[in-house]
Amino acid sequence: MGVQVPAADQTLRILRHMATRPAPVAASAIARDLNLPRSTVHHLLNTLAAHGFVLHLREARRWALGTAASELAGGFARQQPLARVGRPLVAALADRLGESTHLGVLSGADVVYIVEERAPRRPALVTDVGVRLPAHLTATGRAMLAALPREQVRALYPNVSAFSTRTGHGPGRPGELRELLRSIRAAGFASEDGEVTAGTRSVGAAVRDTSGWPIAGVAVTWSSGTGPSEQDAAAAVIETAEELQRRLQ
Repeated sequence: MGVQVPAADQTLRILRHMATRPAPVAASAIARDLNLPRSTVHHLLNTLAAHGFVLHLREARRWALGTAASELAGGFARQQPLARVGRPLVAALADRLGESTHLGVLSGADVVYIVEERAPRRPALVTDVGVRLPAHLTATGRAMLAALPREQVRALYPNVSAFSTRTGHGPGRPGELRELLRSIRAAGFASEDGEVTAGTRSVGAAVRDTSGWPIAGVAVTWSSGTGPSEQDAAAAVIETAEELQRRLQ
């Protein structure tokens, strides 16, 4: 059957094209790559921006995927495929470290947890399946934010009103978050200590798709003063994230 609604077909082609790019793209490049009129591309991008699916980066004259697009990715993840593939790996990580582990996805500026593996004789955590937490406070969220284009992070956290706290700790300004994400990119993993729940700490790593976009985050959480060293936990979490990445690809 041929294309019934050309505008819908063109819109979906634009979104798919943007999703495969490693960085924001110019409208002219989209028009050229998809062989579409520039006026059509601009019209469709403006419509998508009005609904939050794309974001116009005015200074760079580029377009990036918006938070509504990540909501779709989170919805897909919650409908089983990512959870089904990730659950045995997250369970194996819990067995290996003897601590509770979880898998989460970004939904706007939040993390939504889709897999939770509770280690025996370990306290209950807030990261149960379906729970949403601010991404800038969690190890999974920080790992994914560090993998996003910087313009996307600025759109999610434009000013101090975008920041919340649970224990009085954590970044509270865009500049503080930028410094934190810079250190995460340098280290290759994210961590938090008492910023989600007092007395607990976590280490997380991002799972990326073939374009480098963070589609999930894997983390382990344990009581402060006990459990594995941060480096041992980070090595195990990174290994799990990379294995999940390979299986998904």
